[in-house]
Amino acid sequence: MTIDQRAEVLIQALPYIKAYNQKIVVIKYGGNAMINEDLKRAVMGDLLLLTLVGVKVVLVHGGGPEITDLLKRLRVTDREAADIVQMVLAGKVGKGLVGYIQSMGGKAIGLCGMDGHMIEARKLDDVHGYVGEIVNVNTQPILDVLEKGYIPVISTVGCDNEGNPY
Repeated sequence: MTIDQRAEVLIQALPYIKAYNQKIVVIKYGGNAMINEDLKRAVMGDLLLLTLVGVKVVLVHGGGPEITDLLKRLRVTDREAADIVQMVLAGKVGKGLVGYIQSMGGKAIGLCGMDGHMIEARKLDDVHGYVGEIVNVNTQPILDVLEKGYIPVISTVGCDNEGNPY
Protein backbone atom coordinates (compact mmCIF):
# COMPACT_ATOMS: atom_id res chain seq x y z
CA MET A 1 0.00 0.00 0.00
CA THR A 2 1.12 3.52 -0.68
CA ILE A 3 1.33 6.10 2.09
CA ASP A 4 -1.81 7.80 0.72
CA GLN A 5 -3.72 4.48 0.76
CA ARG A 6 -2.63 3.79 4.33
CA ALA A 7 -3.71 7.27 5.38
CA GLU A 8 -7.12 6.72 3.75
CA VAL A 9 -7.58 3.42 5.60
CA LEU A 10 -6.75 5.11 8.90
CA ILE A 11 -9.13 7.99 8.20
CA GLN A 12 -11.93 5.51 7.47
CA ALA A 13 -11.09 3.52 10.60
CA LEU A 14 -10.98 6.54 12.93
CA PRO A 15 -14.71 6.53 13.85
CA TYR A 16 -14.47 2.85 14.79
CA ILE A 17 -11.28 3.41 16.76
CA LYS A 18 -13.03 6.18 18.71
CA ALA A 19 -16.17 4.08 19.24
CA TYR A 20 -14.25 1.08 20.62
CA ASN A 21 -11.54 2.91 22.56
CA GLN A 22 -11.34 1.43 26.09
CA LYS A 23 -14.20 -0.98 25.29
CA ILE A 24 -13.85 -4.71 25.86
CA VAL A 25 -14.15 -6.76 22.68
CA VAL A 26 -14.31 -10.55 22.92
CA ILE A 27 -12.99 -12.34 19.86
CA LYS A 28 -13.68 -16.05 19.30
CA TYR A 29 -10.81 -17.60 17.39
CA GLY A 30 -10.78 -21.15 16.06
CA GLY A 31 -11.34 -23.46 13.16
CA ASN A 32 -9.27 -23.38 10.01
CA ALA A 33 -7.83 -19.97 10.90
CA MET A 34 -5.76 -21.84 13.49
CA ILE A 35 -3.99 -24.25 11.12
CA ASN A 36 -2.46 -21.77 8.67
CA GLU A 37 0.62 -20.18 10.27
CA ASP A 38 0.54 -17.06 8.07
CA LEU A 39 -3.14 -16.47 8.85
CA LYS A 40 -2.52 -17.12 12.55
CA ARG A 41 0.29 -14.54 12.62
CA ALA A 42 -1.90 -12.04 10.73
CA VAL A 43 -4.79 -12.47 13.18
CA MET A 44 -2.49 -12.04 16.18
CA GLY A 45 -1.05 -8.92 14.52
CA ASP A 46 -4.56 -7.51 14.09
CA LEU A 47 -5.32 -8.18 17.76
CA LEU A 48 -2.15 -6.39 18.74
CA LEU A 49 -3.09 -3.42 16.55
CA LEU A 50 -6.50 -3.25 18.22
CA THR A 51 -4.85 -3.09 21.64
CA LEU A 52 -2.48 -0.39 20.44
CA VAL A 53 -5.43 1.83 19.45
CA GLY A 54 -7.07 1.34 22.85
CA VAL A 55 -9.40 -1.63 22.37
CA LYS A 56 -9.33 -4.10 25.27
CA VAL A 57 -9.17 -7.43 23.46
CA VAL A 58 -10.14 -10.75 25.05
CA LEU A 59 -9.23 -13.73 22.88
CA VAL A 60 -11.23 -16.93 23.44
CA HIS A 61 -9.85 -19.83 21.45
CA GLY A 62 -10.84 -23.30 20.49
CA GLY A 63 -8.48 -26.10 19.62
CA GLY A 64 -8.60 -25.99 15.89
CA PRO A 65 -9.49 -28.89 13.68
CA GLU A 66 -7.20 -31.32 15.52
CA ILE A 67 -9.30 -31.21 18.70
CA THR A 68 -12.52 -31.30 16.69
CA ASP A 69 -11.32 -34.38 14.78
CA LEU A 70 -10.27 -36.10 18.01
CA LEU A 71 -13.59 -35.46 19.69
CA LYS A 72 -15.58 -36.65 16.66
CA ARG A 73 -13.76 -39.98 16.84
CA LEU A 74 -14.73 -40.40 20.46
CA ARG A 75 -18.35 -41.18 21.10
CA VAL A 76 -18.02 -40.30 24.77
CA THR A 77 -15.58 -37.82 26.21
CA ASP A 78 -14.30 -39.76 29.20
CA ARG A 79 -12.11 -38.26 31.93
CA GLU A 80 -8.89 -39.20 30.12
CA ALA A 81 -10.05 -37.50 26.90
CA ALA A 82 -11.15 -34.43 28.88
CA ASP A 83 -7.69 -34.25 30.47
CA ILE A 84 -6.03 -34.46 27.04
CA VAL A 85 -8.28 -31.72 25.65
CA GLN A 86 -7.46 -29.58 28.68
CA MET A 87 -3.71 -30.09 28.17
CA VAL A 88 -3.86 -29.29 24.47
CA LEU A 89 -6.15 -26.25 24.74
CA ALA A 90 -4.71 -24.64 27.88
CA GLY A 91 -1.16 -25.71 27.13
CA LYS A 92 -0.04 -26.14 23.55
CA VAL A 93 -2.69 -24.08 21.75
CA GLY A 94 -3.12 -21.29 24.32
CA LYS A 95 0.56 -20.81 25.03
CA GLY A 96 1.30 -20.88 21.30
CA LEU A 97 -1.10 -17.97 20.74
CA VAL A 98 0.45 -16.10 23.68
CA GLY A 99 3.84 -16.65 22.06
CA TYR A 100 2.67 -15.20 18.75
CA ILE A 101 1.34 -12.07 20.42
CA GLN A 102 4.47 -11.60 22.51
CA SER A 103 6.78 -12.18 19.53
CA MET A 104 5.09 -9.16 17.91
CA GLY A 105 5.71 -6.95 20.93
CA GLY A 106 2.36 -7.45 22.65
CA LYS A 107 1.60 -8.53 26.19
CA ALA A 108 -0.56 -11.62 26.67
CA ILE A 109 -1.42 -14.08 29.42
CA GLY A 110 -2.83 -17.53 28.75
CA LEU A 111 -5.75 -18.51 30.95
CA CYS A 112 -7.91 -21.59 31.13
CA GLY A 113 -11.59 -21.31 31.94
CA MET A 114 -10.82 -23.34 35.06
CA ASP A 115 -8.49 -20.61 36.37
CA GLY A 116 -10.22 -18.51 38.98
CA HIS A 117 -13.31 -20.62 38.29
CA MET A 118 -13.87 -18.36 35.25
CA ILE A 119 -16.04 -20.80 33.34
CA GLU A 120 -18.39 -22.80 35.53
CA ALA A 121 -19.87 -25.75 33.69
CA ARG A 122 -22.06 -28.72 34.34
CA LYS A 123 -22.33 -32.06 32.61
CA LEU A 124 -24.43 -31.81 29.46
CA ASP A 125 -25.84 -35.33 29.88
CA ASP A 126 -24.75 -38.86 30.75
CA VAL A 127 -24.34 -39.81 27.09
CA HIS A 128 -21.46 -37.45 26.28
CA GLY A 129 -19.37 -37.82 29.45
CA TYR A 130 -17.23 -34.76 30.19
CA VAL A 131 -18.92 -32.48 27.66
CA GLY A 132 -20.55 -29.62 29.50
CA GLU A 133 -22.58 -26.50 29.19
CA ILE A 134 -21.64 -23.16 30.69
CA VAL A 135 -23.72 -22.13 33.68
CA ASN A 136 -21.72 -19.11 34.85
CA VAL A 137 -18.81 -16.91 33.80
CA ASN A 138 -16.70 -15.16 36.41
CA THR A 139 -15.29 -12.15 34.55
CA GLN A 140 -13.14 -10.81 37.40
CA PRO A 141 -9.92 -12.63 36.41
CA ILE A 142 -10.36 -11.33 32.85
CA LEU A 143 -10.91 -7.77 34.05
CA ASP A 144 -7.85 -8.03 36.31
CA VAL A 145 -5.63 -9.12 33.41
CA LEU A 146 -7.03 -6.37 31.15
CA GLU A 147 -6.42 -3.77 33.85
CA LYS A 148 -2.73 -4.70 33.87
CA GLY A 149 -2.50 -4.17 30.10
CA TYR A 150 -2.43 -7.79 28.95
CA ILE A 151 -4.47 -9.56 26.31
CA PRO A 152 -6.17 -12.51 28.02
CA VAL A 153 -5.97 -15.63 25.84
CA ILE A 154 -8.62 -17.96 27.21
CA SER A 155 -9.02 -21.66 26.48
CA THR A 156 -12.56 -22.97 26.56
CA VAL A 157 -12.26 -25.56 29.31
CA GLY A 158 -14.52 -25.01 32.28
CA CYS A 159 -15.12 -26.98 35.44
CA ASP A 160 -17.84 -27.86 37.89
CA ASN A 161 -17.78 -27.25 41.65
CA GLU A 162 -15.81 -30.48 42.16
CA GLY A 163 -13.11 -29.41 39.68
CA ASN A 164 -14.12 -31.80 36.88
CA PRO A 165 -13.12 -30.41 33.47
CA TYR A 166 -15.72 -29.89 30.75
